[in-house]
Amino acid sequence: MNNLSESNAIQDLYPDELAHCYGCGKNNPEGFQLKTYLKGDESIAHFSPETKYTAIPGSVYGGLIASLLDCHGTGSAAAFFCKNENIPLEGIIPVRCVTASLKVDFKAPTPLGIQLELKGKLRKIEGRKIWVDMTLSADGVICATGEILAIKIKD
Repeated sequence: MNNLSESNAIQDLYPDELAHCYGCGKNNPEGFQLKTYLKGDESIAHFSPETKYTAIPGSVYGGLIASLLDCHGTGSAAAFFCKNENIPLEGIIPVRCVTASLKVDFKAPTPLGIQLELKGKLRKIEGRKIWVDMTLSADGVICATGEILAIKIKD
């Protein structure tokens, strides 16, 4: 089984020409720099939102939550695709995914001042289509769930 170490996020393996995403692009110094790691059959990422992402006092803006799930979802899809195809998760990988569909359900207010944890589980892969189910939690409480249909970019 291919696992990414804590020092090697899937986003760090994207080719430079495909690494400018605002949410997770290693080549976008203005972005969030979200990093997704594969841990067995699950993907995981962490993010600590700044107060500028406030919706109502003490709570995170929903657009940020959707953005984080979007980037974690495409990163997870790329990692799961590589794992499924036995593509080593090292160096530069030939897999990058884009979002075809994203659904977000808000379950509880997402508090500021707490590190958020995103998790992903592969639902299925059909050709270039990858479905991933996700959660976003704060201090063990699920604040949002998401599902993404990501498409592997053609070679």
